[in-house]
Amino acid sequence: MKIAVIGTGNMGTALASLFSEVNLDVVIGHREPANAAALAAKLGAHVQAGGIEAACRLADIVFLALPFGAVADVLQAAGDLSGKVIVDITNPISADFKNLLIGHTTSAAEEIQALAPTAKVVKAFNTIFAQLLPVEARKQNILQVFVASDDAIAKDAVSQLVSKVGFEAIDAGPLSNSRFIEPIGEMNIHFGYFLGWGPTAAPTWTRLGQS
Repeated sequence: MKIAVIGTGNMGTALASLFSEVNLDVVIGHREPANAAALAAKLGAHVQAGGIEAACRLADIVFLALPFGAVADVLQAAGDLSGKVIVDITNPISADFKNLLIGHTTSAAEEIQALAPTAKVVKAFNTIFAQLLPVEARKQNILQVFVASDDAIAKDAVSQLVSKVGFEAIDAGPLSNSRFIEPIGEMNIHFGYFLGWGPTAAPTWTRLGQS
């Protein structure tokens, strides 16, 4: 299984590094291939790099590690995504990080599915700060990743990947539940950056009385 990480920002860098650490097959994609190559060189000779279309073509699972506003252009550049599993980690937030731009009747994940109708979109990792992705940052805690999708096979593949990198995968239902998961991501941003917690905040759902 090959994983493409599209984007070289904080989340893209942290995800590519994490997947590389656990010896997964990774290719980094960027509209400027040189940016992807620079990150790949830091992670090791086993990590590939290229343009967006090339990275998506090589991969089975594609992570969109991008601001939501950049996704439409990236999907247009990605070429044929038929059958690909696309993991949407975005939160559709305003430039000042204080508000959601869409919600209630749709979500970033649903909009992405509409833009890539032949792909299998999965919502995941939108509630985890980049600083908590490295294994050493969470050695004392097992953090949860909420996973939502309309495709059971794609959801299972991403859930297995979540578990492989040391998180607890929580089945969050259909893709439309991203309308609820994305506000959790925005609330986590408020805890982290406006309420003084710093980027060590992470939500956890607990079932009381479960052993």
